Amino acid sequence: MRIRPAIDPDSGELYLPVTQRGRAVLEEPLLNKGTAFTPEERDALGLRGMLPAHTSSMGEQLSRVREQYDEKGTDLERHIYLASLHDRNETLFFRFLLENLEELVPIVYTPTVAEACRHWSRIFRQARGIYVTPADRGRVADALRSRGFTDAAIVVVTDNERILGIGDQGAGGMGIPVGKLALYTVAAGIHPARTVPISLDVGTENTALLADPLYLGVRQRRLRGDEYWSLVDELVAAVREVFPHAVFQWEDFANRTSFTALDAHRKELPSFNDDIQGTAGMVLGGMLAAMRATGGRLEDQTVVIAGAGSAGTGISRLLRAAGVARIFVTDSRGLLFAGRAGIDERKAELAVPREAVADWERTGTGWDLLDVVQGARPTTLIGVSGTAALFTEPLLRAMAAHVPTPIVMPLSNPTSCCEATPSEILAWTGGRALVATGSPFAEVELDGVCHRIGQANNVFVFPGVGLGAYVARAATVTDGMFLAAARCLADSVPADVLQAGALFPPIGLVRPVSRRIAHDVAEQAVAEGVADPIVDVESRIAQSMWEPVYLPYRAA
Repeated sequence: MRIRPAIDPDSGELYLPVTQRGRAVLEEPLLNKGTAFTPEERDALGLRGMLPAHTSSMGEQLSRVREQYDEKGTDLERHIYLASLHDRNETLFFRFLLENLEELVPIVYTPTVAEACRHWSRIFRQARGIYVTPADRGRVADALRSRGFTDAAIVVVTDNERILGIGDQGAGGMGIPVGKLALYTVAAGIHPARTVPISLDVGTENTALLADPLYLGVRQRRLRGDEYWSLVDELVAAVREVFPHAVFQWEDFANRTSFTALDAHRKELPSFNDDIQGTAGMVLGGMLAAMRATGGRLEDQTVVIAGAGSAGTGISRLLRAAGVARIFVTDSRGLLFAGRAGIDERKAELAVPREAVADWERTGTGWDLLDVVQGARPTTLIGVSGTAALFTEPLLRAMAAHVPTPIVMPLSNPTSCCEATPSEILAWTGGRALVATGSPFAEVELDGVCHRIGQANNVFVFPGVGLGAYVARAATVTDGMFLAAARCLADSVPADVLQAGALFPPIGLVRPVSRRIAHDVAEQAVAEGVADPIVDVESRIAQSMWEPVYLPYRAA
């Protein structure tokens, strides 16, 4: 099926030629307008008698959606309702989302998507995306072609092993690429027909799912070793064959596979891992915004990162590339330092020389997080540990004792995994901290001062990076492109928002911010020689961004 607008040569009107007729039009969410079909369209497309008499405006439909949405009692019910709207009328779904971003992004994606993934087999209503399993070996390209569209711009794939902060969710992880691509559409304007969510379902280690009679995924222990990697290789080759111009995003792979997959394939097709690189770009953007607020210099900062997984590693790498020299990383056993027993090659990359911390006081044989904060005296504390309440009162008071304006980012999702709440952080730092969180939090009033809490949401980075890489036809996605995205993000925080304490723009600005980032990323790709020169970057971006409005339909 092709969905490509045309221009009437006589009137200049933009319209959509439609080959489908009758119920096929109503059952295709990319075409369905519901009650908004005009009498002329109903006649031309064989819809007479199939809809109520009144032709609704989109505004009337949005009012109806709002009433139905408001009747839902829980966030999970709201998520399910929006998914059903997505499945029957994509244009209306994205218009409703675009007009209510701050309210709906937490429902469509984090934190609510975690619950949707957890209960995926029990709330399942309609298939969306492509499921690749070991049974498809040798036929993965055929599975991708079954989608019916080959002009893809963005592919998001997960193997479901490390879904947000809730772990292995098996086939239920499909909620993540579906949610990410909804954000690509609303933030970067990627037409939904050009987005491809893929679940690489290779089994699960989640015993509760394996025992659940309603579980819909591959009912076996997770595939490992050469058999796993050969399937990943076939998937990448199939994407290159079927979607040759697409940007490929790895999402929610476990630490044991995420770096290997990215490093093995990032030169084969333009690809990046949002957990490693997108999170890093977002954190760097927040730190650069903090430098705007404090007047400090990035290279003078001392950073402690709690969490040595994909996000912690990516953050450390990008901060070093940006000029931060003093970075200390901890895992569940404390500080990573050279010679510590039991750390693998990747964690060894993050370890500091033992002599650099030899005179610090320590707990037991190593240095725990409090020891590190007391010894390093960080200006910035970042949490990507997945451990709730990790940032304790003694720890934050110790940090605030040495720093006029502590920068504290508890980023773990969902909300139940947050290292500390903004109200706790501000109370324990005397109201001096600049706080950014992974999940949305309300403003905090302390001693008569209202502190705005910026959400450190990757949606401020990955849509713009993906769009920029796509319009530039970049051969690869470089670290320099993420540095460009971070600088642009920091510059995009309005002055009044920054003055109120928030290090990130309001979610409502995500579309113009993504457009600016796409421009800078595309130019960076050209500057690094991974893309051909572009005559007019802004024009190419504008042509690639879709607006969720109804076009007139004509029978093709």
